[in-house]
Amino acid sequence: MYPQRFLYLLMMAAAVGNAQTDHKLEEVEVTGRRLNLVGEASSASQGVVSQQEIELRPLLRTGDVLELVPGMVVTQHSGTGKANQYFLRGFNLDHGTDFAAFVDGMPVNMRTHGHGQGYIDLNFVIPETIGSLAYKKGPYYADVSDFSSAGSAEMSTAASFENGQAEIGAGENAYYRAVLLDSASLGVGTASYALEMNSYDGPWSDIKEDVQKVNLLLKYGWDIAGGDAALSVMAYDNNWNSADQIPARAVDSGLIDELGSIDDSVGGESSRYSLSASWSDRQSDISVYAIRYKLNLWSNFTYLLDDEINGDQFEQKDERWLYGGRGSYRHEATMAGLAMVNRFGGEFRYDDIQEVGLYKTRGRNRLGPVRSDQVNEWNAGIFGENQLSWTKNVRTVLGLRYDYFDFDVDSLIDRNINNIDLGANSGKAHDDKLALKGSVIYTFSEQWEAYVSAGQGLHSNDARGTTATIDPGDGSPLAPVDPLVDSFGYEVGMRGFWNERLNTSVALWSLKLDSELLFVGDAGNTEASRASERQGVELTTYYRLTDQWTLDMEYAYTDAKFTDSAPEGNQIPGSIEQVLQTGISVDLDSGWFGSLRLRYFGERPLIEDGSVKSDDSTVLNLRAGYRTSRWVLKMDVLNLLDSDDHDVDYFYASRLPGEASGGVEDVHYHVLEPRTVRVYASYLF
Repeated sequence: MYPQRFLYLLMMAAAVGNAQTDHKLEEVEVTGRRLNLVGEASSASQGVVSQQEIELRPLLRTGDVLELVPGMVVTQHSGTGKANQYFLRGFNLDHGTDFAAFVDGMPVNMRTHGHGQGYIDLNFVIPETIGSLAYKKGPYYADVSDFSSAGSAEMSTAASFENGQAEIGAGENAYYRAVLLDSASLGVGTASYALEMNSYDGPWSDIKEDVQKVNLLLKYGWDIAGGDAALSVMAYDNNWNSADQIPARAVDSGLIDELGSIDDSVGGESSRYSLSASWSDRQSDISVYAIRYKLNLWSNFTYLLDDEINGDQFEQKDERWLYGGRGSYRHEATMAGLAMVNRFGGEFRYDDIQEVGLYKTRGRNRLGPVRSDQVNEWNAGIFGENQLSWTKNVRTVLGLRYDYFDFDVDSLIDRNINNIDLGANSGKAHDDKLALKGSVIYTFSEQWEAYVSAGQGLHSNDARGTTATIDPGDGSPLAPVDPLVDSFGYEVGMRGFWNERLNTSVALWSLKLDSELLFVGDAGNTEASRASERQGVELTTYYRLTDQWTLDMEYAYTDAKFTDSAPEGNQIPGSIEQVLQTGISVDLDSGWFGSLRLRYFGERPLIEDGSVKSDDSTVLNLRAGYRTSRWVLKMDVLNLLDSDDHDVDYFYASRLPGEASGGVEDVHYHVLEPRTVRVYASYLF
């Protein structure tokens, strides 16, 4: 527990503040939803979110920051330290498949991950340090590729902090959080730091989550060679116990309550350390990084289904280094008297995975390996993009991208506990893709613009699947999966920005995917499935009622289906049909501020024939606060109406004590956390 450390941090912050009140920081321009993207965007599905907007948003978990992407729903089916569950454009993205995330140019998605392909864990991000969040939906953009068919988000930490800040927070269920951050002139540039410490036991009736999270950001920025350079260090360490999804029949029978657990020994520990550098000017943008990442995750979704004696608990292990970088160059020119902008770029990423493994466990003690591999996976991509203004009203954006992937899998064990020869799953594979992307934009005025966009995308599959020939569970033969999976999407949309008050967009879109990645409950990971097609409509509106009051509304509807016929049906499990988010925010000159936000998460089919569906869920969150020149006081009331709706639902077979072999197919769910109140006090210096 950290309460004593929190008091120490606050005392230290006061001392630091007294010593640094004279430093001068650069002025930060606030943009976000107030930014007029007419004339700049290449589709109706782009946007920018500022730190000012993040500050007004009550967050239950760090990953909730992605709900600032219109139509995105962020949930959790396990402990607070685990990556969130994401839903967007009819996708159950699991922990990140088909949505790409970046922080300061570093990829967050983990390829060939121990728990799930494309795993996005944002727990290493301190929300107060995010300077901006830029999002793009659809595969129409040449500068993003892997995992981005549904969309992508780029978070950038602030170049410097306008004020030093020391914040302490406390809430129900032993919630404590402390944040200390500041910037100061140092040498030829500006040095910034941010430290976060968080502990939390959770509301669960038989598990203390015992979250122990520490985050650190060190950043140094300076001007050099006519551009802005930055060097950053990020460190994250966390361990926790999990309250996983539970079977409905266990609650109905009285075996446990909705806040109970079947296996109370599951949880995890994770760390992430990174070093990154960047340089940019008006034409160029270059970044490089090195990341050290570890995860040990213990789960038990089926209880006694496979092993009546020891149970079905398993450990997923991931330990790796990531190295990479990316760069782009922008050149303005003319062609036949027409204004033209050309952009060229490329990226490289190398995952040196010392071990990605799966072990049978009991009470977190290993009983034996199911599979353990060493993987070397690298990817290089290049792109070119041309923007041409044909007339005052018509411009086009045309992009071409090439990606190459190489996979090398080496089994660390010859035989598992079932005496299956796992060495046969070692091997090498490679693949490449050429993708065309583009948009036609018609500008009606400085306030209104229409778009037609289309593009090819992809997601990479788990490297182990590209070389696998036998099932590690039972030794049956397997056919390797395709290393890369194609997607194709298009949309028609419109954007309006009127009188500095209204910022709105609407998009009609469609996306086809050659192979779906689905979450498999009894395996605890994702597996390649059938081809699919989604189509839908999205409406986003932000309206400034006055200079202080803002009303927003985001609605998304999606129809999602497998494209082939199969006896089990053609509905996609977990595919979200309707999402509605709306809220009102206020930031008064008197110092009062706050927001009230509602999120509606529509029902979803849980199996292919649609005979079992999740219920819909609605949650209301409130933030209210008051600021002076030196102090900020705020209160969050999360799940204001104390809804007992479900955060997430699955349908699969599990076996409880006393049940017959073969188990029972049932809905397994994770309930919304009950209403909780958290209060914060911040000192600005």
